[in-house]
Amino acid sequence: MPNPYKPLKTGLIYSLALLMLGCSSKTTVESDLGMSHAPDWVNEGTQYLNDKDGRLFHGVGQAPNLGDNSLQVSTADNRARAEVARILSSFMNIVSTDFTEASGSGKDALSQQAVSRQIKNFTKINLTGVKIIGHWKNKKDGSVFSIAELDMKNVKNTLASVKEMNQDLSRYILQHGNNIFDKVAQEK
Repeated sequence: MPNPYKPLKTGLIYSLALLMLGCSSKTTVESDLGMSHAPDWVNEGTQYLNDKDGRLFHGVGQAPNLGDNSLQVSTADNRARAEVARILSSFMNIVSTDFTEASGSGKDALSQQAVSRQIKNFTKINLTGVKIIGHWKNKKDGSVFSIAELDMKNVKNTLASVKEMNQDLSRYILQHGNNIFDKVAQEK
């Protein structure tokens, strides 16, 4: 017996593919979840933030009602930290690419692989500086939101104490990190 939904499914897939092709230019994603009575950070979500408090990596995590408040808050906290790790890793990938391009080639240049390995290790070390700075519970469904923060100053302070990192790479991050952060924050 033929599947009566097959033409509908095929048409839907074809329409979605056309829509994705038509929207291949830069997209703007609305980050407001529209949750009334929620703090701004819940509606804005994970982001790079450059304001009077400094250059900040903000990660927002959420956990559904799990029946155990402690487990629920811990889950939301861990998800918020994971979001900070994700955007810090993206930021450091940009730094790594910029550094590799700036260092050029020759005897003083580090290989992309060596830079990536040092950046990855540095990112893991930096996550110890992530702080949970707030929680919010949605009274409608009982879900809990957590916001985690990592300050760019903390990233630089940690960098100063890392002995295993190439000095040129370290110097590059210290000198250009804020500019790269500002560029990335504007693009987001």
